[in-house]
Amino acid sequence: MFEESSCGRSERAMRKPVVGVIGNAHRVENRFQVQMVGERNLRAVAEVSGGLPLMFAGSPDITDIAALLDAVDGIILTGARANVHPTRFNVDPCEKHEPYDIHRDEVALALSVACVARGIPLFGICRGLQEMNVAFGGSLHPEIREIPGRMNHRMPRLENGEIHPDPTVIFADRHDVDLTPGGAFAELLGCERIRVNSLHGQGILDPGKRVLIEGIAEDGTIEAIRIAEAPTFALGVQWHAEYDPQHNPINRKLFEAFGEALVERQRATA
Repeated sequence: MFEESSCGRSERAMRKPVVGVIGNAHRVENRFQVQMVGERNLRAVAEVSGGLPLMFAGSPDITDIAALLDAVDGIILTGARANVHPTRFNVDPCEKHEPYDIHRDEVALALSVACVARGIPLFGICRGLQEMNVAFGGSLHPEIREIPGRMNHRMPRLENGEIHPDPTVIFADRHDVDLTPGGAFAELLGCERIRVNSLHGQGILDPGKRVLIEGIAEDGTIEAIRIAEAPTFALGVQWHAEYDPQHNPINRKLFEAFGEALVERQRATA
């Protein structure tokens, strides 16, 4: 009978944590259906969290959530072009708020609840925060800028309407976020006010039952949440924390904390 050596056990225990990163539906050349993930998300996991990023499909037909969670140490729900479908929070859809990605909705919402229930670290970014909120019974507004007193949180454009060509302008920090004193974010980041980038149209309207608001922009937009009574890291941010965590101290601390949670999860399941 084969006996695993202590060396083999230690090598297995020392492997990099595996992080599942959700994919987004995309059509190449308007013909080929693919799943894709922005490379910045993958690099943030690999270079800051210390994990091995593995993309999984945002499609319930080919992604078995239970099997996925048996294979990973954490999950990242990334930002995306598509909005969460309004029927997920009992609102009629509207063409002007398209595109939607109903298959990703199905995977991400179920996955959010499953991660918290199983104690698997979960980090939601932009759309990921919105998915976490809806998964726990919250609602969204399709265009935050249409609410009186709110600013335009969408990416900057040129005078002719085209998206600004310079990524440093697109992802520049544009507004402050006040953090809940004594909350998880304030303790993690060591301050109660941060400055973040902003690249979204949809945002949280009503928080879900277990969704605790921990960060609010100067115009009242919800920017940071955590899931109450989650046994491990279960945080969401409305800004694009994946853009430059290699150098941005706020986003670095978030991805480092996520990485620490991954290691703790590994040890608990070793």
